[in-house]
Amino acid sequence: MNNLLQLQCLPEEKDIRFFEENGYWVSPKIFSDEQLEQIIEHQDRIYRAQFETGREPICNWLEGIDNPRSMRKTDNSHWSDLTLRTVATDPTIGSIAANLMNSSVIRLWHDQLLYKPGRGSGKETANVGWHQDYVYWQNCMEPTLITAWVAFTDVDLSNGCMQVVPRSHKWGLVNANNFFEQNLEKQQAEMEVPENEAFTTAPLVMKAGQVSFHHALTIHGSGANMTDMPRRSMAVHLMTGDTRYKSAPRGRHFNAEILNGNEGDLYEGVHWPVLYP
Repeated sequence: MNNLLQLQCLPEEKDIRFFEENGYWVSPKIFSDEQLEQIIEHQDRIYRAQFETGREPICNWLEGIDNPRSMRKTDNSHWSDLTLRTVATDPTIGSIAANLMNSSVIRLWHDQLLYKPGRGSGKETANVGWHQDYVYWQNCMEPTLITAWVAFTDVDLSNGCMQVVPRSHKWGLVNANNFFEQNLEKQQAEMEVPENEAFTTAPLVMKAGQVSFHHALTIHGSGANMTDMPRRSMAVHLMTGDTRYKSAPRGRHFNAEILNGNEGDLYEGVHWPVLYP
């Protein structure tokens, strides 16, 4: 696939200000329809355990073994497939992240290949609960991370597009944080919102090939896919070049296990490829 930097997709100054104020931004279309067709073909290979490189991802949903109605989440699919690696290490995504985070270096933290099945006549919703990514990344000293969410298919409220809470990246870590929670209304009711702030949601309606970016502290989640077709995407989790290790009471992230370092060590080296510069 073509991995050339697409200058026309980079954020303007007003877009950077919007991200700084609201904690998210949506890019123009980065991946072509032809590229997406190839990407989706390789996504399905992962579910059939057809690993092009011979290396398994961290975790994976497998055809014929796992629940076909469940949310599929595959960590580090870029280990296993070269086409998916081009998505996770795309230079345009890296350059956008560098602009939004005002950073001279952007590295891959890890990727998550995502598949939200259509609800059809089933009762499963495959919601994604309200959460902040940084709650799962406490092995990083600071929330110097950003996620690029690549839409492989068109997304809107009917198929469970991502919804973000504007300005929530300014709130610090909140008390209700659970990716797997299905009752989003209960979460919202229990959430302690800072004084003079409001919990409002913005649905990120996108065309296939567009990419949304959100800060590691931005609250986000998604509802059910009420259509007959799956919602497909990849979350490309990125970090600035000054992201460092710290010990955390809630356990070690797999990246901390890979680093196996000391307090304050940089996450750098072959395990975390550079997307920018």
